[in-house]
Amino acid sequence: MSPRAALARIRLNPHSRAVQSDLRNATDMHRTLMRLVPDGLGDSPRQAAGLLYRLDVSDTFNTLLVQASILDPTRLPDDYGHADVKDLTPVLNALQKGLDVRYRIVVNPVKTERLPLENKGQRGKRIALTGPDADQWWARRAHEAGLHLTTALPTPIAAVHGRGNNTVAVRHHLVRYDGTATVTDPDALAEAVLGGIGRAKSYGAGLLSLARAAV
Repeated sequence: MSPRAALARIRLNPHSRAVQSDLRNATDMHRTLMRLVPDGLGDSPRQAAGLLYRLDVSDTFNTLLVQASILDPTRLPDDYGHADVKDLTPVLNALQKGLDVRYRIVVNPVKTERLPLENKGQRGKRIALTGPDADQWWARRAHEAGLHLTTALPTPIAAVHGRGNNTVAVRHHLVRYDGTATVTDPDALAEAVLGGIGRAKSYGAGLLSLARAAV
């Protein structure tokens, strides 16, 4: 039905120097994960590969979820962590209208500043959304992605830092949402799973995880 997608679940080795470096700098993390996808993907390789990732942190260990059309975890640095890879096609094929699901996503909720008329043609700066504004942003984006939210628990998480082109420092505000929802548009939802939701996809935002809700 949809393009092939694979999901790697990597239990990170906290003693790995490569892991420690990547956790400090999201640009390094993105560079490491791009090694898992094929070379020669053109000017927008992340988008061409469909690469998305999310760091899930617990009291005992950190798990990195990495999604792309093709993944080769053998290209990770030595001792980076243990990786299990599964095909997401069955998950996508199981999506149907009315299905109740559990979800998790880390997002970068932002809005673009509105400029005065005399600044027509210019784009305002992006402003991070927090609290109810962020919740409304996620509800709207979830609706567009074919999900009707029934619960949404926000958890602010540490902003990610990195360095972009010309060593310019970047910082992205992130919020994790966990909850339950009902599928309203399976095609739109499959597209959202494959393409991610929102901005900052190179910095660990946008990967939507779904599982059938317990009856």
